[in-house]
Amino acid sequence: MSSDSPGYPYACPATKKLYSKRFLSAFGEHVIAKEVEEAMQVAIAQTDAQVSEFTVAPQITPDGDQLPFHEWLVEFEKEPSDRAKFNEILDASLQKQNSYYYDLIDGKILQALKTTSIKKGGFQGYMKSIGKLGGQNKVQRLANDRKVADRLAEFKK
Repeated sequence: MSSDSPGYPYACPATKKLYSKRFLSAFGEHVIAKEVEEAMQVAIAQTDAQVSEFTVAPQITPDGDQLPFHEWLVEFEKEPSDRAKFNEILDASLQKQNSYYYDLIDGKILQALKTTSIKKGGFQGYMKSIGKLGGQNKVQRLANDRKVADRLAEFKK
């Protein structure tokens, strides 16, 4: 992954180091930042999407009789022309990298991930709202709770 990757402007060598200890394991899947970064890179490479920023959080109690899922909150520079295809590629890449995640999907414990669009400038607005805009502050890539996701709700498209 490099900073000159098409459609992936936020990727930089510091990102890998900064998020190397972050993980998502709300359901026992042990997803790490490297896996979500790679899955996003694959989805971007295989579609026409361009992504500025994203974060991933579990949705443990979805509406109705739905299974839980990972919600990817994404600020697109350019929305994918086929969101379902984008999501399928993203999910398949994550399953390929993480056997625990695959088992949870295959065993019908989790449903496939879902993406939620965040309006342009939304992540910047969120960071400003928590007093962390600029400097070395980065958006938390993964979380085991919905604190970041819930705060980003005001920036949904």
